[in-house]
Amino acid sequence: MSKPIAARHALRNVRAFRRALLGWFTQHGANYPWRCTTDPYAILVSEIMLQQTTIGSVIQNRRFERFLDTFPDLHSLAEAPESDLLRAWEGLGYYNRVRNLQRTAQVILAEHAGTFPATPEGLESLPGVGRYTAGAVASFAFGYPAPIVDANVSRVLSRLFDWREQIQTSRSQTRLWSWAGQLLDSNEPRSFNSALMELGQTHCSPRSPDCPRCPIRNFCVTREPEKLPRKKPRRTPVKVDEHVLFVRKRSGPVLLAQEDGTRRKGLWKLPERSHGQLADLPLLGTRNYGITHHKVTMHIYRCSPSQLPPSEQKTTEKFHSSRELSDLPMPSPFRKALQELLQE
Repeated sequence: MSKPIAARHALRNVRAFRRALLGWFTQHGANYPWRCTTDPYAILVSEIMLQQTTIGSVIQNRRFERFLDTFPDLHSLAEAPESDLLRAWEGLGYYNRVRNLQRTAQVILAEHAGTFPATPEGLESLPGVGRYTAGAVASFAFGYPAPIVDANVSRVLSRLFDWREQIQTSRSQTRLWSWAGQLLDSNEPRSFNSALMELGQTHCSPRSPDCPRCPIRNFCVTREPEKLPRKKPRRTPVKVDEHVLFVRKRSGPVLLAQEDGTRRKGLWKLPERSHGQLADLPLLGTRNYGITHHKVTMHIYRCSPSQLPPSEQKTTEKFHSSRELSDLPMPSPFRKALQELLQE
């Protein structure tokens, strides 16, 4: 089926555009848990969580609900030990997000008497809160008429107006935010912003747009939706080999090392050594995982405590009992690998 030809322009017929979009959303909008509240704290948690995590993963694993069960309010989050914070965020990656979330809770309590700023400008003053997140919390929690532009909205707008420049440029971002502001229904910003994002998740998907059934098909200018938006070429993934040790005492405790880098600081993992140091040790197997622009192959070697090679880097290494392992924050690939190793 070919894409329908636009009969009307979204900006020149903006009221009709809003009716079409909101009418569809009223009937077909998903009932996500963060849409069932106007609590700015819960909405901020959801927005930070969804920045680098798919909705499917958050829903399937109940990550949003579980996080709020652990930290139900600003006070509990602000006072949480970092280990508890990282454990609750485990599997979501980009752990600085949850550190910023905690700092935001602390700032709101210390500088705003525990009350969230209700405007995008006020929200943007908080740690880790950018223009999109500020607009999302302002519109979803407070009904403030703030536009939002995320990846889904960028895709919808690029196709709607047949924008063929790379969307990462400042000129493109200015144009996209301007269009989002002009289209916004200031009477229903919460529903309108939710609808625009959901349209990008459903009918206006990246690879297989369902144009014939799209609720705004009569306003969409592009004839080649699958070619938009235009983006900078993706970086070629860097292949990395990681050589780690499975060291276990006879009584059961397992040796783990605590990360001190910026990406996974504070998390525990299997201790790492150079390939040369482990050449004579038995290889238990390999695991593959991805992180940012890297494709990592984890090589796991069995090692007794007496054979442990010295670490070439300053790092904290400690034996942990099986009871302690479940409470330690740990990157998901290491958690899965360790669970399998302990079952063998």
